[in-house]
Amino acid sequence: MSEPSAPGVRGAIFGDTRDITPFRNGHVRTSVGGLADGLSSAIWGVLTGKTAGRIDVAGDAPRLKRLSGKTVKLVYDAVFTSTEPDRLLTLARTYPGWAGLCYVIAGLLVYKHGGYLRASELLQRGLSIRIDDAASQFSSSYLRRVVTRIEVAERIDVAVLFSEESVFLALSHCFRETGQTTEALDILASLPPSLPSALARCTAAAALERHADVVAWTEGLRNTDDLSAALLLIRAQSLRMLGEREAAQAALAEVLRRKKTSLALRNDALTDRALSKLEVRRRPNPRPPIPRGVVRRKPGKSKDAELEAIDGIRKDVEVRRMWNKDFGEPGG
Repeated sequence: MSEPSAPGVRGAIFGDTRDITPFRNGHVRTSVGGLADGLSSAIWGVLTGKTAGRIDVAGDAPRLKRLSGKTVKLVYDAVFTSTEPDRLLTLARTYPGWAGLCYVIAGLLVYKHGGYLRASELLQRGLSIRIDDAASQFSSSYLRRVVTRIEVAERIDVAVLFSEESVFLALSHCFRETGQTTEALDILASLPPSLPSALARCTAAAALERHADVVAWTEGLRNTDDLSAALLLIRAQSLRMLGEREAAQAALAEVLRRKKTSLALRNDALTDRALSKLEVRRRPNPRPPIPRGVVRRKPGKSKDAELEAIDGIRKDVEVRRMWNKDFGEPGG
């Protein structure tokens, strides 16, 4: 894909100026770390009495108000006690004013279980349906503690509280997993600047070979945590693709500057730096390739013994002469 024109390139998109954001801790996933996280989550579920597979909540689930109506109780139970989205989907069909909210929560639950195609369908359907005032009040009262751990870049997970950003980032990841990279990039265009959204956008843009956008979006980035270090790695790769090797080396040096950077990210930076140096030292082949069908003439041989290319097959001139004498056409 060709690079976009310069006027269409925006500035940096990683600077979150809000005092309160929906993002919690980021995590660099490794094979060993993933096993440990899964085991600790299972142990925590046993100790706290929480059923595995339910939607995640930061802390304890909010208490249901005594005077809540029947619909509120049904939706509350479907959100906080169910491990399957079917109850939410049934409620979406039964109560049209709650359908958009039920589809979105069902999509996040399916996303948690790794069903990216179905999750993308449910999330898109939920976003397309307007909810009524009762559903909106339920969302603000009970869903603020719902948290979704979303993969915003390769091996980088971020916990995001229920919000527009959690839904859009989860949908973007679903699009990436199902091969809809352009849609994965477009769905994030309206989100406010932040490191998690910048990671997701640059991951999709780099896959689409929009390296000029990646460089513009990460201009001035410093290594302040593992999320920024991961974003610097994407920036360095795009700079290399654009032929700006010195700037790419500077980005990798910034990753290595902070000593507390994740060991996995530091190893990636060291590997990329070594590969870049090898590319600079590699010499091109001084002998141009020989076009197919062309035979080089070897010195010291007579003209009758030379080889020539006929239909890509080398044949000796003397052998051809004998063939024509014995098997040639009559009168030839």
